Amino acid sequence: MVHFISLSSGSNGNCYYIGNGEKGFLIDVGIGGRSIKKRLLQNGISIDSIMMVLVSHDHFDHIRSLGTFTERFKKPVYATAEVIRALETHFCTAGYTRGYTHAIVPGQTTQIDGVSVTPFRVPHDATDTVGYYIEFEGERFTFMTDLGAPTDDAVHYASLADHLVVEANYDVDMLVAGSYPQDLKMRIMQGHGHLSNDEMATLLRRSWHPGLKDVYLCHLSENNNTPSRAMRAASDALRETGAEGTSLHYLPRRDASELFEW
Repeated sequence: MVHFISLSSGSNGNCYYIGNGEKGFLIDVGIGGRSIKKRLLQNGISIDSIMMVLVSHDHFDHIRSLGTFTERFKKPVYATAEVIRALETHFCTAGYTRGYTHAIVPGQTTQIDGVSVTPFRVPHDATDTVGYYIEFEGERFTFMTDLGAPTDDAVHYASLADHLVVEANYDVDMLVAGSYPQDLKMRIMQGHGHLSNDEMATLLRRSWHPGLKDVYLCHLSENNNTPSRAMRAASDALRETGAEGTSLHYLPRRDASELFEW
């Protein structure tokens, strides 16, 4: 049985788990090792079963604790070559990850201990940001936690997924009317920042297929979005496609989600 848990999702920290109880892996380590260990144990999962970490990019909320986690638990870290070079000098990871990193190539599939991993580039203002298409024990996952636009690649990999984890960062009206400085608003909205509810809905309309079992909305802004707005946009998009059999969820910012299993 395959398990999925969001351990934290948002600018406060991002970390996601996929596994089967005996072995599993993390996508990003933006929260502390103690929190990861505790939240896994609450679901009956030992941190010793983690066999690797996949890194999406080098922004603080995705790698904040990657260095100390690697030093303590000595798990291999997979990322693109550009991200690995960035990790060697980033204050969160410098001196901690060397000797544990392994390069993977966007657009190429790598087999790692029974897990099929395909990174693909997404537009986001960090070092070589990628999403992940993952096949594990017959379940297909696509992760897109930070992207500024619903690109053709993003739509392609979303259209392959049984389980889609996709950013719904902001509501346009809330962001425009909010208190963020204008340059930050523009950074978020201009194609290499984050995905709005409307853009997420566009991606769902373009990528929905009958095999899509679940959509998980991640990385919701605390200031510029609400779960109800994000869920409504996604629900409307799925309804417009005539979608049936697809479950819709949002992932909490500061806590673990429930455990999902198939």
